[in-house]
Amino acid sequence: MIKLERKHNIFYLTLDNEENRWNTEFVRIIASAIDEIEASQGPAALVTTSSSSKFFSNGLDLDWIANTEGPDRDAFLPEFMALMGNIITLSIPSVCAINGHAFGAGFMMALCHDVRFMRKDRGFACANEIEIGMLIPEPELALFKHKLPANVFFETVQLARRWTGSDAADAGIVSEATDLSDLLPRAIEKAESLTHLGSNRQVYGAMKERLFGKLPSINDANGAAHLLKTHKLKR
Repeated sequence: MIKLERKHNIFYLTLDNEENRWNTEFVRIIASAIDEIEASQGPAALVTTSSSSKFFSNGLDLDWIANTEGPDRDAFLPEFMALMGNIITLSIPSVCAINGHAFGAGFMMALCHDVRFMRKDRGFACANEIEIGMLIPEPELALFKHKLPANVFFETVQLARRWTGSDAADAGIVSEATDLSDLLPRAIEKAESLTHLGSNRQVYGAMKERLFGKLPSINDANGAAHLLKTHKLKR
């Protein structure tokens, strides 16, 4: 479902399950990879991408959700939210290369990275919950609110706008939109320039907690990471 490799100071997390739709098994496999990265030492950065040329991640595994009951189904939402919280507060720099569609949960994962690049010729980034009749949970809204400019936030969560790579770059959602052939090299180049910041994991992670944690320095409301990590399903 995924591949995790380390070459020199760069971790490469590759989503490798075609559409990379999210269910509990997918969450747990990625969570294990994040734990492995956090257990490492020394200067480092993470680059996340997909092996598919069409999909970065096509969002929730809706068929699985509709047809699954029991502990694994109940565990999905809190474990997924906690994983997103752990990615957003990862103690090393993280760069996402969005090489295809990033919908819903896939868009969330991309936003949890420190820096994002996106291919400009194909693929959309979109929070499409409202189109499929779902309310966006508060932790997800907090994530979008912290990561997106105000007008972009509204168009994303309320109007379900589908952002092309070029539009996403203009809106500040991603740092740059590039040709597919340049996408991963640009992400790696950026990650390599940031690896030194991962030398002091305690400081780098603590700064993210100050930005996104329970008492973020940038405002008085609970931050995205706190809401993601403590989210419980309302019945």
